[in-house]
Order: sequence, then structure tokens, then C-alpha cells
Amino acid sequence: MTAYAAPHTIITGQAGRVDHRRRALLVARLRLLLIALAFVLVAAAALVRITWIGTVEPGPTQRSMADALLPPRGEITDRNGVPLARAFPAYALWFNPAAMNEGGDGGPPLVKSPEEVARELKAIFPDLDQHELTQQLRSGRAGYLRRRVLPEDANRVIAIGELALELPRETDRHYPQGSLAAHVLGYVAADGHGRVGMESVLDEQLMDPARRAEPVALSIDTRVQGALEDELRSGMLAVDAVGAAGIVLDVDSGEVLALASLPEFDPNDVKSSDVKVTQEQYDRGITAPAFNRVTNQVYELGSTFKPLTVAAAIDSGSITDLSRRYGATPYQVQRRTIRDSHPLGATLNTPEMLIHSSNIVTGHIVDEMGAATLRKYMVDLGMNERPYIELPARGFPIWQSGEWAPIRGITVGYGHGIAVTPLHLASAYAAMVNGGIWRPATLHRIAPGQAPRGRRVFKASTSARMNQLLRMIAVYGTGRNANAPGFRVGGKTGSAEKPGAGGYRTTSLVSTFAAAFPMDSPRYVVIVMLDEPKGTVASSYQRTAAWNAAPIVGRLVPRIGPQLGVLPDADRDIDLTDLRPLVGDVD
Repeated sequence: MTAYAAPHTIITGQAGRVDHRRRALLVARLRLLLIALAFVLVAAAALVRITWIGTVEPGPTQRSMADALLPPRGEITDRNGVPLARAFPAYALWFNPAAMNEGGDGGPPLVKSPEEVARELKAIFPDLDQHELTQQLRSGRAGYLRRRVLPEDANRVIAIGELALELPRETDRHYPQGSLAAHVLGYVAADGHGRVGMESVLDEQLMDPARRAEPVALSIDTRVQGALEDELRSGMLAVDAVGAAGIVLDVDSGEVLALASLPEFDPNDVKSSDVKVTQEQYDRGITAPAFNRVTNQVYELGSTFKPLTVAAAIDSGSITDLSRRYGATPYQVQRRTIRDSHPLGATLNTPEMLIHSSNIVTGHIVDEMGAATLRKYMVDLGMNERPYIELPARGFPIWQSGEWAPIRGITVGYGHGIAVTPLHLASAYAAMVNGGIWRPATLHRIAPGQAPRGRRVFKASTSARMNQLLRMIAVYGTGRNANAPGFRVGGKTGSAEKPGAGGYRTTSLVSTFAAAFPMDSPRYVVIVMLDEPKGTVASSYQRTAAWNAAPIVGRLVPRIGPQLGVLPDADRDIDLTDLRPLVGDVD
């Protein structure tokens, strides 16, 4: 018998299946929509977070990224991009007495005896003090044994087999040029912060992740710096001087192209003796190598002040006729006799005074000009304040406050009775030769056209006349040994006795030559100073600046001139035709 299904039953079953499919499709669509909505919400949250980090909260994330990508301390370069200071990863040698006792058994920190370990370390690092090393190992006191270890030496330390000798990776400060420009750069101490030089001045900037990505360019030119240090060192050793100082300064911008103080120190390996001396050494006038003689030590710079005195007299209208003659025989002022080192004749005019460096005639010029007028010009040249430069160590001048008595003005006029740094003198000479504008010295590179305006001290006409007179001294006077052929050097010698207990020490001189070149269009000032030079074969047994400081300038200028764009030209010079008849027979 054939089964039979009613039509209604068949229709109802088909409708149920269609309804089930619709519900399943709807559920699937709802699930897909929920998943898509979840993705959209996650993406929106991520976008909001990224926007928040990038605009509202950039600090910690950006700093952490910068810290990961940048060295912990920024780089310092010279004006041409030559690296002077940079950070690099290195090993250190650390003594960790707890390394052998991590289980708390209280055993000895070393497998071998402290004496034996110290002996093996001494074989790897010969400059270590074996006795001090033994004492530290025996004491069980944790600490550095050495801050810079080469990879091959690190392997030799590991071969000793002592767990307490650890070799952590650290970031070290390296000075690729060695001791070059050490007094400009300074160094980085164990705490990671700069000391003494531009490392100290720029410390915050060099450690700031937002600013240390770009190297800091100084005004220093390593080529000029190297030549200055080389010539200073040779000159100092040749006359057995206790120290030397030198600076090369751009007269139009105030940029320091080179600055050197000897003896120097190595910023890669700074010892305690480099930065401090004993009381006994200090009492004897001995300074630490890190002491900057250019910016921090004040001297009586002697006859190098005479051109500044003449410039003040010309500028103030006291000197109107260079041919006028002054008495050149000793005379008394306030119970003090003004005299020269040797007789120079009965009378001298102003050019002859500069050529022969007469204290007596300088005194007469100051007498007529007035001590107050000279003091005003010295103040305008910054001689009463610390020198203007970024370095933290800047010596305060020995300066007579209040009104100057006539004798004070006279002695200052020829470079005594006032003590300043060589940098003071360099800035003053720059103002005297550049058209009369004083500008502060700087160790930062200055972009073309961005030099500070400065302040006018001398008229342009006064500056032009002084350029003639300085050149005349190098051609006919005490500066002849600085007269490098073709470079048109001008300048003035200065030799001053050093003060001591009970008066001046006649056997101890400070010899200085203050120069500029080329005098037909001055661009650079060069100051060279020797502290306590001796009379040797190299100086023809003379101790004065004409025989020891001036020759250094004479050798230096031909080395640095071409590097600075000043080429020798025997056919060019400043015109001296109106001065030549005034100086008599000086050939």
C-alpha cells in the first residue's frame, strides 16, 4: 500500500527549512558585523593612542626611542666637521667581591691570592699600580679597577679565571685627536658629566636626546690648532720655559681658531695630578696641566700694551703729529723713576718709541693724554672684567679700581700695574686692527654674516694708522723675527718681570708677542706667550720676547696662513711711505 502525505504537511516542512536558513544567515551576518565592529574599535583605539603619544604625550616614548638609537652623549667637532669628542662602547674592569658568594656561603672573593691576581693584572696593564691594586683586592671593596679595556685585554682578564673580575660594557668618551685642544674640550668625569672645558659648558645639550643627534661644531680648526701647539711646544722646550700659551683669533667675528696652553693633558687619560697640585707646588707657582693659561691666568704683559696706549692717544686727539719728539731720558713721577732698559737717545717720536719700545716716551704720552682717558679705553676693551668666552675658567684681572693716579696710568701704558689674560690681549688687538670694533671671543662656530655687532672703541682712521705702526715694528723694530716673508705680519713684543715676594723677580720673565696678519687687510690676531723662558743657544742667550716669542709667530704664520686662505704675496704690503722718514736709520 503506497504511503500518502498530505499537501499541507509538505508545505509546512518546506517553509520551516526556509525559515531556519534565514535565521542562520541572519546570525552569521550579525556575527560578521560584530567581528568587523570589534576590529574597527581596536583600530580606532590604536589610532587614538598613537595620536595621543605623538601630540599630547611625546616625552617618555620619544626619549626611549632616542636613547635606543643615539649615543648617550653628543659629538663635538671642529669647524670643518673633524671629530674632537665622541662616545663609543667599551669594556671596563670591575671588581665584584660578591660574585664568588652568590649562595651566601661567605667564602673568599678570589680563588687566588690578591697579590697573585694583582700581579697578573699588572702584566696585562703595565700602567696600573700593583700595590694599590693589591690593597683594593684584599679589602674586598667593590669598584672600578680600570675604565677602558680593549677587547684583546678583556680576553686576557677572562683567562685569569676569577669570577670577581667582571667586564661590563659601558659607553666611553673618546677624543680621537688625543691631547689636541685639551683645554678647549675638557673631559668627561666618571659620573658621566663634563669638566673644565666645552664638555662642561655643553653638558646639558650633549646629554639631551632631543638635541644630541646633531654634532656641536666649535670654532676651532684642527689644522691651525695642531700647528699652534706644535710651534708652542718647540719654542717652549727650546728656551726651557715652565709654560706657554697661544691663541689665534678671527678679528671680524671673534671666533677662536686655536687656543693652546702648555703643558697639556690627555683627556683620554686624566689623572688627579692633571687637575690639581699640592699646596707646596701652588706656593711655588706651579699649576696643574689642566689649568688654562690663556683664559685663567693673569700676567703683566709688558710692552704689548704700548700700541694700545698709542691707539688711545691718537683716537682721543692727544697725538696729532707722529713726528713730534718726546724726551727719552729718565724722569720721576711720584717718587718713582721711569726708565728704559738701556739708553735710546735724547728724544724719540711715536714711531721710534714703538720700534725701540721706550717706557719713558710712553710715560710722556700718557702724561699728556691723562690717566683717566687711558683708563676709559681700557674699560672699553674689557680689561677690567673677566675675559669674554664660553669656558668656565676665566681669570679676573688685577685692576686698580677708582681713579688712577698719574703713575698708575703711566705703568699701565707700558704694560705694568695691570695683569690680564692673553685672551684679553687678543680681543683688544682684534679691536685695534679690525676697524675699531671690540667683539667677545667665542668657541662656537659663527655662520657667515652672523658675527655680533660688538662695540666701537677706536675710530676706523685710528685703526688704519695702528695697522701701519704694527707693521713698521715687524719690519724695523723688535718684531723682526716674526716677519714671515709675504704674509705682512705686524705686532709688538712684550717682556715683563714676574712679581714675587718683596717685588719683581728680575730673573723670571713673561715674554709675549702680539701679532696680526696680513696688515694690509687684517684677518687674524696671534698671541704667543712664554712663561719664564731661559737664555739658551736657541734664543742667542736672550730671554726677551724678540728672541723667543716672536720667532714662534714667524714660524707659525706661514703654516696656518694658507690653511686660512692667506697666501704669501711678496708684491703686496701696507703702505709705510709716510712713516719711513720718521724712523731714521733702523736697517
